Amino acid sequence: MRDDTTTFMAMKGAGYYSRATVGARDVINAAAPQVAQALAAQNLAPEGGPITVTDMGCADGGTSIQMWGKVLGDLRAALPGRPIQLIYTDLPRNDFSQLFRIVHGQTEIESRLGAIPDLYPMASATSFHRRIVPPGTLHLGFSATASHYISETPCDIPDHVHMVGARGAVRDAYRAQGAKDWDSFLTNRAAELAPGGRLVLYNFGIDEEGRYLGHTGGPSMFDTFARLWHALVEDGTITEAEFAATNFPQVYRTVEEFAAPFRDDGSAVSRAGLRLEQIGTKVTRCPFAAAFEDDHHDAARFAREYIPTLRSWSEPTFVSGLAKTRSATEIAAIVDRFYASYEDEVAANPEGHGMDYVHCWLIAAKAG
Repeated sequence: MRDDTTTFMAMKGAGYYSRATVGARDVINAAAPQVAQALAAQNLAPEGGPITVTDMGCADGGTSIQMWGKVLGDLRAALPGRPIQLIYTDLPRNDFSQLFRIVHGQTEIESRLGAIPDLYPMASATSFHRRIVPPGTLHLGFSATASHYISETPCDIPDHVHMVGARGAVRDAYRAQGAKDWDSFLTNRAAELAPGGRLVLYNFGIDEEGRYLGHTGGPSMFDTFARLWHALVEDGTITEAEFAATNFPQVYRTVEEFAAPFRDDGSAVSRAGLRLEQIGTKVTRCPFAAAFEDDHHDAARFAREYIPTLRSWSEPTFVSGLAKTRSATEIAAIVDRFYASYEDEVAANPEGHGMDYVHCWLIAAKAG
């Protein structure tokens, strides 16, 4: 069993993530009406203690800053008498310094949060596989493109880098870990939620047509990752052992797997009082592929702009697979070469490449 996810996972820092991950921002902005709906459904009193919301798996905060500015600005107008706590959460290696620079308007990304009176942004470096806030205090838990991360990888994937390419017992092991962590995620949130509180979750998953992130037609992103990473084995750059040790700590669940704990009256999730209100799937087009196909038709530009969005979240996994005896300089050179090979491939044959976002979204409520 590999190291737990908290020891090596972090989105690429220093503002790289938000600059590159435009699609994630588009998904979160489009979720604003559902987040607002989940707050309005609680009929919160005009006066009282703080309203607490969490942004779980926030990275550097740039992809959600517009959504929170809109939703919390409207909430402040509706409920001027209550403080609001916005708690950003991610793993200990996250770039929280960049997060607060974005939140407080010290980057090129516009932030409206500073203009919202009685709003208190703060952060917790606690995994969402554990409880983050005290029991019964959370009014809204939000997470987008994050809950596919599992707490630990159950085994190495011998001939691929992601569970979507695994077979047999290996794939079963990842699915079992994913089910365990999903139950844990939900029961922790159920403990945190106040009666009537809501979760709004946009989860990477496998939709009814078998589509998932980067696998909606054309070259499959994770298959390309695996093939290009193994090409470095074939030319002697990395070893077979390093390839086998490169495993994304992720599980893409089906809609049925997301809904299962809610539909089982005897599950820990149901016993904790968490009820599924809405569930569905959504595909969001890759903005870089869309710009190439609909606008500039420049393959080199597409490749140059597209690869950073892949690198912004995938790099830690490739770095973690390399031997600890390698120097930082050597690791950086290997990883740079790997992404350069992906960029060269897209530039030479761009048709069908792209990272369309495939989400299973849901809204759940705490009984009471």
